[in-house]
Amino acid sequence: MSDIAGKPCILCCAITGSLPRKADNPAVPISISEQIESSHAAVEAGASIIHAHVRNDDETPTSDPEKFAALQEGLLKHCPGVIIQFSTGGRSGAGRERGGMLPLAPDMASISVGSTNFPTRVYENAPDLIDWLAAKMQKYEITPEVEAFDLSHILQAIDLSKRGVLYGKLYVQFVMGVRNAMPVDKEVFDFYVETMRRRAPKAEWCAAGIGAGQLVVNEWAIAAGGHTRAGLEDNVRLDKATLAPSNAALIKRAAELCAKYERPVAAPAQARDILGLRAA
Repeated sequence: MSDIAGKPCILCCAITGSLPRKADNPAVPISISEQIESSHAAVEAGASIIHAHVRNDDETPTSDPEKFAALQEGLLKHCPGVIIQFSTGGRSGAGRERGGMLPLAPDMASISVGSTNFPTRVYENAPDLIDWLAAKMQKYEITPEVEAFDLSHILQAIDLSKRGVLYGKLYVQFVMGVRNAMPVDKEVFDFYVETMRRRAPKAEWCAAGIGAGQLVVNEWAIAAGGHTRAGLEDNVRLDKATLAPSNAALIKRAAELCAKYERPVAAPAQARDILGLRAA
């Protein structure tokens, strides 16, 4: 614990995602106003990054730039200073449609640098699409958060960063618990952390656990000196029997783990400094 005590921990809140619906948990924020309100509470609980998707009125995912613009406007007004991170994930659109919101120039945007077999579909990220998304992020000075679903994605992210393809400071998130991809496995996690330390010692990394793995991965990441993500996108429950009442409740739980490991929760301005982002 002594090696990481005192190191600020960035908490990212994945507020909505593409999959969870009100039927899964009524607290999932769908409308723009719900997302803004949920984000505000999560920031008060300790989140310094808001990872955002947008939805249609029927709760289906979309990449509609107008909806992202409305969400961005609300976050800037009601959560001043928070790091706004838009998703370019594959469930919200096809091909370049996934990056249609990037001209809004959020602080950050997610990017996947390789394809993955999900249980019922291929999450396809072709090299030309990766290059296009990365180029758009360069143009608008958006720092990517690389969402890594397996080891090859981590190695590819490091290579792309070294070659200057990715804008800004390298930030890699291990996504653990997706079936057919990276399992919630401590030996695997430790290997990925060591890979980052050896191959990209100046980079920052984060970890997110899906479903029941969220709390476990939160603790692993915090204990290992990294950053972590929580929120209703990844997990709608506090435990097997209890729905999470809010995004803020999941962030509060992660913040309590930070206290356990003597790590202060990074304020938005601190998180911007750690990630090399422009001031708010």
